Amino acid sequence: MVANAAVPSSQAPSNGYRWMQLIIGVVCMAMIANLQYGWTYFVGPMAKAHSWDVGAIQVAFSIFVALETWLTPLQGWIVDSLGPLRGPRLMVAVGGIFVLLGWLINSKAESLEMLYFGAIVSGVGAGGIYATCVGNAVKWFPDRRGLAVGLTAGGFGGGAVVTVIPIQMMIASIGYADTFFWFAWGQGIIIFVLAWLLRSPLPGEVPSTSAAKVLQSKTSSTPGQMLASPIFWLLYVMFVLVSASGLMVTAQIAVIAKDYGVAQTVILFGGTTLIVAGIVDSVANGGARPFFGWVSDQIGREYTMAIAFTTGGLAYWLLGTAGTTPWTFVICAALIFFTWGEIFSLFPSTCTDMFGPKYATTNTALLYTAKGLSAFGVPLANVLKSYTGSWHSVFAVAAIMNFIVVAMALFVVRPMRLSITASENKNTVGQPAE
Repeated sequence: MVANAAVPSSQAPSNGYRWMQLIIGVVCMAMIANLQYGWTYFVGPMAKAHSWDVGAIQVAFSIFVALETWLTPLQGWIVDSLGPLRGPRLMVAVGGIFVLLGWLINSKAESLEMLYFGAIVSGVGAGGIYATCVGNAVKWFPDRRGLAVGLTAGGFGGGAVVTVIPIQMMIASIGYADTFFWFAWGQGIIIFVLAWLLRSPLPGEVPSTSAAKVLQSKTSSTPGQMLASPIFWLLYVMFVLVSASGLMVTAQIAVIAKDYGVAQTVILFGGTTLIVAGIVDSVANGGARPFFGWVSDQIGREYTMAIAFTTGGLAYWLLGTAGTTPWTFVICAALIFFTWGEIFSLFPSTCTDMFGPKYATTNTALLYTAKGLSAFGVPLANVLKSYTGSWHSVFAVAAIMNFIVVAMALFVVRPMRLSITASENKNTVGQPAE
């Protein structure tokens, strides 16, 4: 009997059940969104309270992103090894505990070393949650993989939208330390409770890949086989370039607004430029992921990359040349967030299309480590800005990185991927898919 033979239809979960699994993953991702996208609001108050250098504080951000990504292959392997029932539940539950502890440590940190330790703890927890939820999405939805991963990643990218104002108001009223403390408990408890409802699909519980409009592999590659493939490393380099360009700007958005002299300008219903930008950016960042994921399900991953990253390169240029007034700053920043966040739906989808769903949690996590490498561009952006005296050089570098990725997607990756997948599918005609 084939190991992945379909289960009887009476035992298979309903279509609504897999959407429930997706929604749980989205909520868990939203609960870790503040760890990255709410960070910028804590940097200034911490620097003021402790006389710490902003660049030194941002090292904590780089550590968080690095740990949130570099351990995910191990965490993904644990999830895949423990099986579809225990793996997701245990990993996300433990991740919730680590997320809680990480921000509790931040609330008590009286030294940069303690702040860095908090970043390590929260990064480990967030990585386990992220890898598990993305892995679940690509497994449950082979027919709508781009959309499913986009919605899941959108929870992470847009989850902070409802907390932008509360975080800034709490920091202003009770201080940044107590804000860390209370958000730690709220986020951690919700994740821990929802974890026990998660699971991955059993063989035969999801639609066939033939339901998808994009070309997909009929077999699943092990992590070792994937790492031996040149196309994986091309995707990795592309991920690093786009992720680094985005992090260099998105992690510094509050600092950039301050340098432009627009951060505290009141522009809408009593909200400052920074508050309005924070809300709009979160919506744009979260919305980009399912939107471009859905587009990629219709026209293909590489063509979608070309559209998104070309627009992104132009957005960086616009922020440097036209984003110096309050409203143009809000618009240009939102365009950057909208054309950067989709990497977290397009790349996992492309990876699973190419290397199959069986080891998807581990394989997509290996690709996701590219974000950890790219995080070290954040402090380098501060160095480049200090050396040149303006943000224009940072924006120019970011734009060029995006344009390079567009060329790689269209003229290198797409021809290779179509050739490899077509050849594989031809050789496996009549054989059962994994």
